[in-house]
Amino acid sequence: MNSDGNEKKRARARGLGSVFQRGGVWWVQYFVRGQRYRESSESSNRADAVRLLKRKIADAANGKPVGAQVEKTTLKNITDMVLADYRANGRRSLYRAEHAIPHLRDFFGETTRAGDITSDRITAYQAARLAEKAAPATINYECALLRRGFRLAARAGKVAARPELSMLRLSNARKGFFEPEQYRAVLNRLPDYLKAVACAAYITGWRAQSELLTRQWRHVDFAAGWLRLDPGETKNGEGRMFPLTNELRAVLEAQRERVRDVERQTGKIVPWIFAHDDGSSIKNFRGAWLNACKDAGCAGRLVHDFRRTAVRNLERAGVPRSAAMRMTGHLTESVYRRYAIVDESMMREAADKLAALHATDAARPASEAKVVPISSANEARQA
Repeated sequence: MNSDGNEKKRARARGLGSVFQRGGVWWVQYFVRGQRYRESSESSNRADAVRLLKRKIADAANGKPVGAQVEKTTLKNITDMVLADYRANGRRSLYRAEHAIPHLRDFFGETTRAGDITSDRITAYQAARLAEKAAPATINYECALLRRGFRLAARAGKVAARPELSMLRLSNARKGFFEPEQYRAVLNRLPDYLKAVACAAYITGWRAQSELLTRQWRHVDFAAGWLRLDPGETKNGEGRMFPLTNELRAVLEAQRERVRDVERQTGKIVPWIFAHDDGSSIKNFRGAWLNACKDAGCAGRLVHDFRRTAVRNLERAGVPRSAAMRMTGHLTESVYRRYAIVDESMMREAADKLAALHATDAARPASEAKVVPISSANEARQA
């Protein structure tokens, strides 16, 4: 073997490379684990190619992915990976991801290289979304999707590095809940086909999108008196049952008659408890909900506020917390407590109970009072 061949072999073994010109554009060539890579610097300046070569050799030495595909990976590529991951794993929040990702693509641009999405640009994105009045929790969810995309791309060897991504600081958990009159006002303004699911959400505190709209008639046991979620259908993976209260039973029985009418008119079987007038399942009712809340004077309220409301109602009814958590599906007491909101009426009730206790104590005869003088109590402690 001649000297030139020996030198190329040594360069290959050391992971070194070279630059060369093709059609006025400088290219780089380097070797990683015996495999040759060639990439365009997209520049007519040799210095740009040298810098690219040094970066590639450094990335290879640090175990980072290399190759042309790393440079060509775009924002669209990594967000498509996220959507594919959600679909492959049957994530019930796919609809939310599909709604959130367009915000990322609009700001950064679909064809923007993933390597050009740096920490400072992500901070700029957060600021822009805040200026659009997006909620911090919403922005954090969008950034979490971006972070997930970079992780999937890194696992596939399609990005060399992931940007540092800091989430926005959130204030205390939302404290929205519905008073009975607010609930009725919104309910009266919803389309007829949505009233039953709103009633069920108000009573049970179950998540409307993933836990109520997905219910079929096989999940209702009118004889035993249960509405059921099977294992694997809930956020925490555990099954759940909610007893049919008189109000919930009435709602579901009326809905059963409504669906039977739809079946007679359409000539097809409708498996869904909550369905459109044509028998198809309800996927989302965001627009109808926002309009109803606005017309009822409750603009900005969320369907998820029914979850907080149900927890508060269970607390006010005196339901043991262990039973309430099983009914609503809160896995930990710390999370449940965040939803167990103490409002003014509950504090007034507590004050009334305290006043009644004080009144009872004051009405006792002096002979029944068991008051220990302070001096005696101190003497007893010292002894």
